[in-house]
Amino acid sequence: MTEIDTMTTAILSGADSGRRPAIAPDGFPVLDVVIPVHNEETDLEPCVRRLRAHLVEQFPYPFRITVADNASTDGTLRVAERLSREFDDVEARHLDEKGRGRALRSVWSTSDAPVLAYMDVDLSTDLAALGPLVAPLLSGHSDLAIGSRLARGARVVRGPKREFISRCYNLILRGTLAARFSDAQCGFKAIRADVAERLLPHVQDTGWFFDTELLVLAQKAGLRIHEVPVDWVDDPDSSVNIIATATADLKGIARLAKATMTGRIPISGLREQLGRAPIQVQAPGVAPSLVRQLVRFAAVGVASTIAYLVLFLLLRTFTGAQAANLVALLVTAIGNTALNRRLTFGIRGREGAGLHQFQGLIVFGLGLALTSGALALLHTMTAPGLPLEITALVLANLAATVLRFLLLRGWVFRRRPATEMES
Repeated sequence: MTEIDTMTTAILSGADSGRRPAIAPDGFPVLDVVIPVHNEETDLEPCVRRLRAHLVEQFPYPFRITVADNASTDGTLRVAERLSREFDDVEARHLDEKGRGRALRSVWSTSDAPVLAYMDVDLSTDLAALGPLVAPLLSGHSDLAIGSRLARGARVVRGPKREFISRCYNLILRGTLAARFSDAQCGFKAIRADVAERLLPHVQDTGWFFDTELLVLAQKAGLRIHEVPVDWVDDPDSSVNIIATATADLKGIARLAKATMTGRIPISGLREQLGRAPIQVQAPGVAPSLVRQLVRFAAVGVASTIAYLVLFLLLRTFTGAQAANLVALLVTAIGNTALNRRLTFGIRGREGAGLHQFQGLIVFGLGLALTSGALALLHTMTAPGLPLEITALVLANLAATVLRFLLLRGWVFRRRPATEMES
């Protein structure tokens, strides 16, 4: 299927996506691609000509290229205005102040196109990714789309310094703001105009952190972010000041974290207005939410603990504490894995059951180490009676229960993406 076929299919399938297709009225562009520039008189013209040629050949709907010149002091604006006179689908905009975020906000907030995009003037990202970037927005399947240099399948050529900084930055985002997107700073993104209209008033940054702030708010609002692995070649002549940008980004992270925690940004309101509703159908094999998982796991855990204590007391009457603990824990562990598989994590059928039980036994072994270790430690310190043994085992089982849930959810019954399962 060609890129044009893919785009057409995306438009036509929008009615089934839960959101309206991004169709513009006759005479209006469907896509507005913004190129924010500051003192780029040399690179601007070849960039616009190459991008326009690609869109004319590959994009089957009306488009606009908007050059957003923010406070250039060279001939950038003259080049942009000359291109706008030459091509009807190229527009030049001028801002008196610098800032990539400021330029994007200015153009996006006044554009009449239903899908808005932007890319860096150096065209480090292969334009072949533009179609896959905007298609899910045109169809209504997704709300934002980002090019990712860190996603599986991306091909990147850049120096180790920039690679290290980029990966560290995204790790910081995951740790501080719980970001789930893989690459916040790739200069290749798109957004639906109706979504931008709601989010932009809450985005404070006017510089390089603008992208990150927009993505974090979108994620917290429950929007769907589509990632496209890109081919990306580093521009050795890039004028970006890495140290200044990194410092501004860290300040932005701190500000955004504080704003979301204090409620200054109305996340719940945005989620109510824009967020995609949860799937209500109980489909076989679909795990329930984390809260429901915790409730069901706790119920299974209580039943397992009672069964464990009954078995332990019965066996303890004619055998030692360690042997009784081993048998009681093994029997209840098998039952616990089977019940959690079906009730807590929503997995039915025999497929994978043997592997799940094997992994469950490994988890059981760790639980056994905890409880047996507790008994051994108790017996080295004193000569305990049965009540003290039971108390120690209950406490050790509580610790084992927390460990069991984490391992069952994150390892034994972890939902693996289809691409990972096929590899």
